[in-house]
Amino acid sequence: MSFVPVAEDSDFPIHNLPYGVFSTKGNPRPRIGVAIGDQILDLSVIKHLFTGPVLSQHQDVFDQPTLNSFMGLGRAAWKEARGLLQNLLSTSQARLRDDTELRKRAFTSQASATMHLPATIGDYTDFYSSRYHATNVGVMFRGTENPLMPNWLHLPVGYHGRASSIVVSGTPIRRPMGQMRPDDSKPPVYGACKLFDFELEMAFFVGPGNKFGEPIPISEAHEHIFGMVLMNDWSARDIQKWEYVPLGPFLGKSFGTTISPWVVPMDALMPFAVPNPEQDPKPLPYLRHDQPYTFDINLSVTLKGEGMNQAATICRSNFKHPDQEMGNLQDLSCPLGPLPGTSPLSRSGVNFLLTSVTLHSFCLFFKFYKNGIIWYILFSVWLLLF
Repeated sequence: MSFVPVAEDSDFPIHNLPYGVFSTKGNPRPRIGVAIGDQILDLSVIKHLFTGPVLSQHQDVFDQPTLNSFMGLGRAAWKEARGLLQNLLSTSQARLRDDTELRKRAFTSQASATMHLPATIGDYTDFYSSRYHATNVGVMFRGTENPLMPNWLHLPVGYHGRASSIVVSGTPIRRPMGQMRPDDSKPPVYGACKLFDFELEMAFFVGPGNKFGEPIPISEAHEHIFGMVLMNDWSARDIQKWEYVPLGPFLGKSFGTTISPWVVPMDALMPFAVPNPEQDPKPLPYLRHDQPYTFDINLSVTLKGEGMNQAATICRSNFKHPDQEMGNLQDLSCPLGPLPGTSPLSRSGVNFLLTSVTLHSFCLFFKFYKNGIIWYILFSVWLLLF
């Protein structure tokens, strides 16, 4: 239990403690904080309390405007920080609880804070993780005769996205313009996208990278995964359908990707780890692992359109996912701060789905009309394979 009041239905109990970057009207400098209840604990104010064997030498990482330096310290520093924070925030620890002056400076209400991108993202990889999603997208683009490409069953299929267009939740996304061919019997046209959707996904931040040309074995991949965020992968399907052959998505997927401001550390997710699902066919040796690094995570999507008095829940997802995506990046240079995303989460029996290697999840295909646009919302979840 924490001495900070936490509502029973709060997403931010002492067991979570996600990291983010925030600023306030009184102090516009972006800085690192941890969410607890409806408060943010400013780590730049309490950095002097990080006196463990690793962080005592690196207290300055909590004075930075992004999480990059902290993430780069590695797993030992992450575990040390989490242990100290849980101790400081507990009801039994007086150091912060009873220091009225320090508490006044250290805590900020979430309602009064402006959230920023949690890290400088130098690279972004988008994986195609759900079998159901891959099949349904394949039907949309190639027809029912050839929905799933043969390589999909053997490796985590992905592509490099545009890191510069990743924005924090709440940033407006503008309807993109591009070339498309809505009628196969006529020449292509240029105009505003009319088939617009987003995929609800999860993505992970990589901490310490690898040296150029030195692979990360899948047995060590979990040492490099800092934490996870929610991600909305915005897509212009009519632009994408016309442009994606032969090199894959380009302008149809690069105009905006939204991530949540809070990064949930992997140690907070470990209590929800479940046995890895069986894969058929069996992956190649470099993608095999026995660690339970698949997670049982419940997600839902609500929608509130114009004229609606309250939001309606239109999708719920139970996410279970393994971790070969990081392993499949092993032969590349994977520096500090890249953001790999899994794919939309899906399950059979719904209208539209999205995927990754052995993922069981849930996605809904929702269609509505507004301002002459057909909106398709693909609710899916990405969990990255580490």
